[in-house]
Amino acid sequence: MAEFNWSDRKVVVTGAGGFIGSHLTERLFELGAQVRAFVHYNSLGKWGWLDNSPVVDEVEVLSGDIADRDSVRKAVSGMEFVFHLAALIGIPYSYQAPSSYVQTNIVGTLNILQSSLDEGVERVLQTSTSETYGSARYVPIDEEHPLQGQSPYSATKIGADKLAESFHRSFELPVAIVRPFNTYGPRQSARAIIPAVVTQALTQSEIRVGNLTPTRDLNYVADTVEGFLAIAANPVSIGEVTNLGTGKDVSIRDLVELIVKLVGKDVPVMSDTGRVRPEASEVDRLCADISKARKNLGWTPRYTLEEGLLKTIAWIKDHLELYRPETYNV
Repeated sequence: MAEFNWSDRKVVVTGAGGFIGSHLTERLFELGAQVRAFVHYNSLGKWGWLDNSPVVDEVEVLSGDIADRDSVRKAVSGMEFVFHLAALIGIPYSYQAPSSYVQTNIVGTLNILQSSLDEGVERVLQTSTSETYGSARYVPIDEEHPLQGQSPYSATKIGADKLAESFHRSFELPVAIVRPFNTYGPRQSARAIIPAVVTQALTQSEIRVGNLTPTRDLNYVADTVEGFLAIAANPVSIGEVTNLGTGKDVSIRDLVELIVKLVGKDVPVMSDTGRVRPEASEVDRLCADISKARKNLGWTPRYTLEEGLLKTIAWIKDHLELYRPETYNV
């Protein structure tokens, strides 16, 4: 596939202050795009990870609420490409506040789709999640795998994806759905397993985790970002769902042992029942079939798990003050 020229393309990234969103914003700027970064409004005037980003003075930052129609319309106005990443993503917190997930993930996505349709944007990229597949009925998981709402979070993401599909089928909105498996890397919240384990390994006398038996397909953030760009750039992805992963899964137990080895500390691992998901909600296995991305887009991940973990551990070491390793972050 010929490389797409992002130079001077007008692009908005929702959720630009977040983990993947900030990396994507920086990469788009690096490629020459005119980037509008839509971040969640707060009274402190904080822009998430963009506050300390080297591109913060080079992109247009717009604060608002994805669940507010007027905020979203302003963010989308005049844009050619919409990368929609804004979402509530913590699974444990979705057990506590499901209605907030409906507002952010479903209503927010509806606002993006309607505004994009009205503005006549060239492409919308809807960010999904491998959690929409639930526990694997077969592996590797391809894009035809049934969707299963095993948590309020995954249910709202299924709803958002189906809205995106409906806008394509009903109104010919040029929308593509990217379904990343578990992304990790610098800036990730301690709600995720890798930073939670790394910070504990670096600072605590023991590591506390939930269920050790589930497996996950772990993709380094730089590879995920390149996948987002490839999907958005190629018309073959319009109206389609595309997985991003590595095609390999690792158990939480083996992942924790690898992190402990790379950190270089002998720290015992304890199973904490307070961190275990409800049995019927736990997703037992996630392993991506990425043949569609490979065939249609020429995309494959570049980083091995060990390479990505070493980069992530080095970054967390330098930013430990941002984490609370002794606390279970939901």
